[in-house]
Amino acid sequence: MKIIFAGTPEFAATALRALIAAGHEVALVLTQPDRPSGRGMALKPSPVKVVALEAGVEVFQPPTLKDAEAQERVRAVGAEVMVVAAYGLILPQVVLDMPRFGCINIHASLLPRWRGAAPIHRALLAGDAETGIAIMQMEAGLDTGPVLLSQTIPIGDDDTTGTLHDRLAELGGRLVVEAIAALPLPAQTQPAEGVTYAAKIDKAEAAIDWSLPAIEIDRRVRAFNPAPGASFTLGGTLVKVWRATPLAAGSTSGPAQGEPGTVLAADRDGIVVACGEGALRLLELQKAGGKRLPVAQFLAGTVLAAGVVLGAQDAAKTA
Repeated sequence: MKIIFAGTPEFAATALRALIAAGHEVALVLTQPDRPSGRGMALKPSPVKVVALEAGVEVFQPPTLKDAEAQERVRAVGAEVMVVAAYGLILPQVVLDMPRFGCINIHASLLPRWRGAAPIHRALLAGDAETGIAIMQMEAGLDTGPVLLSQTIPIGDDDTTGTLHDRLAELGGRLVVEAIAALPLPAQTQPAEGVTYAAKIDKAEAAIDWSLPAIEIDRRVRAFNPAPGASFTLGGTLVKVWRATPLAAGSTSGPAQGEPGTVLAADRDGIVVACGEGALRLLELQKAGGKRLPVAQFLAGTVLAAGVVLGAQDAAKTA
């Protein structure tokens, strides 16, 4: 089938690889313009562009699809379907209507739950037991179109946004190949009940509020891994937490309790911090400008003892 593919990050690149491997004719790839990156701020191509160029596929990087010239470039391809995955540009109705089978989107949630920009993060933050991929027929609304195909996967207690992203990306690639092979598919209208919106992550959310229950802070640590990283301050220095585990009330060694943010114990097995409910054992940390370290190595270079109070103030501002 003749396809136009529109996407930008690694999540989308995984789907593009799957479509190419399945033997589909990817006639054109749309992706965001190259962005400055790194210390030298050199222009860097998107992961989707890298995959397209390696496969010898033509790449088009318009800053918008609202002008007639860009729309004509898309129309001239004569694609039967456009596959969209985390593209980052709004598709006007005229573009949605161009392909014979319209435009289908690979969305990383079980719609209508978590429509929007950050479905993986929000599922983890909410403590959802499962998530999945929805292959959706696109329309003008934000992720409101009917679902063509979906599949559920469980969310593990140790899943992070990084691990869940990779599993969902692979699933998305498999499902979109399956969906295209079966077009036209019956479309299931999304129910009105259960709609939630996955707002874009704000760095301010990464500052740890120790008054929250330990289980909720653990979700934040996992949801903000690999970015932006849940953080607190220690003596004015920003520290990011990459791995932790919640402890039930009364299960800590050393002092039985303390004000939220108080270190209850600090040794090679972990830094135990009192929370609003229970305590959190910190297992992997990183000081600003440093490397991620297991707790034993972190404590080798940082003096930290029971009774110290960890802060959250201004953590997000210095992230």
